[in-house]
Amino acid sequence: MVSKIDSALQFNRTVLNLRSARQELIASNIANVDTPNYKAKDIDFAKTLQGAMSGNGAKLQMAGTVPHHLSSGTGENVMGAPVMFRNVVQPSADGNTVDMDVERAQFADNALRYEASVKFVDNQIKSVLTALQG
Repeated sequence: MVSKIDSALQFNRTVLNLRSARQELIASNIANVDTPNYKAKDIDFAKTLQGAMSGNGAKLQMAGTVPHHLSSGTGENVMGAPVMFRNVVQPSADGNTVDMDVERAQFADNALRYEASVKFVDNQIKSVLTALQG
């Protein structure tokens, strides 16, 4: 019974984890808007979700005390998908590729989609509770 409930919520758990990770990437971009040579990062959400649901991603990472301690030098990844650099709309003189208008829009869009996913999970849990209670 528990495994059926867990499998019913697996997709939404994966979506929320990816949205959270993407929000951290976007927040990092915003925080580094004045850092010289900083390259704005993002993930391809649809491709990452597809990989996570097909079993190609979503592997647990080993904890390390030093960044890149246990990595093979392949770079950052989110649930098995590579973190990519954003396309440069208008590069700055110091090499920074963060465009605050793009980052604000992406941040708001991702936050809105995260909230929608939370509401969907809430409704799904209420539905399961209703079924269990008879």
